[in-house]
Amino acid sequence: MVFDLPTVPQADPGLPGTLELGAFSISLNVADLDRSRVFYEALGFEVAGGDPDHGYLILKNGESTIGIFKGMFEGSILTFNPGLTNRMERLESYLDVREIQDRMRGAGLDPETPIDTDTGESGPASISLTDPDGNPILIDQFF
Repeated sequence: MVFDLPTVPQADPGLPGTLELGAFSISLNVADLDRSRVFYEALGFEVAGGDPDHGYLILKNGESTIGIFKGMFEGSILTFNPGLTNRMERLESYLDVREIQDRMRGAGLDPETPIDTDTGESGPASISLTDPDGNPILIDQFF
């Protein structure tokens, strides 16, 4: 499935927070993609993206998002998508994941999988880190 998303100029500047991370979701490792889809559909979620042939689906219920992934990682991951709102709108102006990485480092956080910012590139990239309690976090910019 290809994301055909509406575009908005920027995130709502009135929202709380000091670092714009983008849309939030939880990414779940599942044993059976179809069984999990049926379960979450019974809870009111609808498929909004993904590709079952590649082992993942994105499910939405209002502004809540769950990604279900078969065999891509262990456990569950807190996921943020720079450039995307929880309403699945693409932002024209947003904080690039490379800038997020620089600001994280400035706050004393080192990503476990950093982006090489010396290349000057933009576009899709991701970083990951783990919070003090062992919860994995993925900041995944996919455009």
